[in-house]
Amino acid sequence: MQENECGTEKDRFAGVERMVPSGDLRLWTEEFGDPAHPAVLLLMGAGAQGVQWNDGFVARLVAGGRRVIRYDHRDAGRSSTVDFATHPYTVADMAADALAVLDALGVDRAHFVGASLGGVIAQRLAVTHPHRMLTLTALASSPLGTDMGGVIGRAMAGEPPLEGELPPPAPELLATLVSAPSPEGMSEEEYLAARLPLWRVLHGTVLPFDEGEYRTMEARVYGRARSLSAALNHTLAGAAGSGRTEDLAGVTVPTLVLHGTEDPMFPLPHGEAVAAAIPGARLVTVPGLGHTLPSVLDGRLAEEVLRHTA
Repeated sequence: MQENECGTEKDRFAGVERMVPSGDLRLWTEEFGDPAHPAVLLLMGAGAQGVQWNDGFVARLVAGGRRVIRYDHRDAGRSSTVDFATHPYTVADMAADALAVLDALGVDRAHFVGASLGGVIAQRLAVTHPHRMLTLTALASSPLGTDMGGVIGRAMAGEPPLEGELPPPAPELLATLVSAPSPEGMSEEEYLAARLPLWRVLHGTVLPFDEGEYRTMEARVYGRARSLSAALNHTLAGAAGSGRTEDLAGVTVPTLVLHGTEDPMFPLPHGEAVAAAIPGARLVTVPGLGHTLPSVLDGRLAEEVLRHTA
């Protein structure tokens, strides 16, 4: 692994790490594979770090002939943190960060693979910057323009969904989110104890829950975060608006929608709505998958992405 200002993590799958600029911010990036191969940019969801794209998933993409890039959003992992109260940002700003990563690494066009909020960011770019995209894969996502703040607010208030509104997160997930304490100032063990109940719910009830896998992932997150609470700003950015669902009707980028049958955050109708909104999009449902990326499905998910980006 290359030595740089990020330091090294020699005990894991090795990539080349760089800090790259996005305006006044600095974003952590890591790339794998042959630079001459087609680039795949991985965009994580709200509150998540780039390393939460499993090493096994990344390795399979690299073995399939892809140059893979993962990065930390602003306010996550090793990337710059932002005072959201004085410098609020939106999905559009996070989309600009994704393009800044490509620019810094000399990538003109890439295959975009976005999970959850990352999928929304990628959808926005398919509308505003289709010339930078080879393909789009939206994983465990919801359509651009979905008012999830309103959906969740009505569910929390015990109100029925509006006519035509997509379903809210599962009640047990909402209860877990509401009861979750602020992570700032926690010891590692306190943090892990607070996070594991959330991952149990997000994982779903069909696939076996590997507690050790989630503990290892969250220990890694804890150890490399500049601020554990800053990533909560992603939810605020998403609530500030991402665009209009109707804009997806003009998307011409080849699109794959991957969605789990057990997703408690964005139930399956959200994935179906993404596929319905984008002309020619292909929906692939993944039995048993919740709103996480368990390593047991690395092979299945990588196979779908490799097929779509061939």
